[in-house]
Amino acid sequence: MKEILMMVLEDCPYCRQADAMIAQLREENEKYRGITVKRVDEEADPGLAETLDYYYVPCFFVEGKKLLEGVPEKEKVQAVLDAALAEG
Repeated sequence: MKEILMMVLEDCPYCRQADAMIAQLREENEKYRGITVKRVDEEADPGLAETLDYYYVPCFFVEGKKLLEGVPEKEKVQAVLDAALAEG
């Protein structure tokens, strides 16, 4: 299982939507409950933010690969969770 890096801003409504979608998906399917989602506020860790290629938050990375950026949709958030579960 891979860790998900989620870049956020504390005042971002889309980040809160993504958090709610993750919580809902974890409630619906226990296989997602063990996935670590490391939330990093780009203002609190600008050094990390500068090393990543993204423009919008929330932005999700798995093993350094950007999988979702900007306005979240439940199916796309689920795809990020599935990528964290994928072997290899």
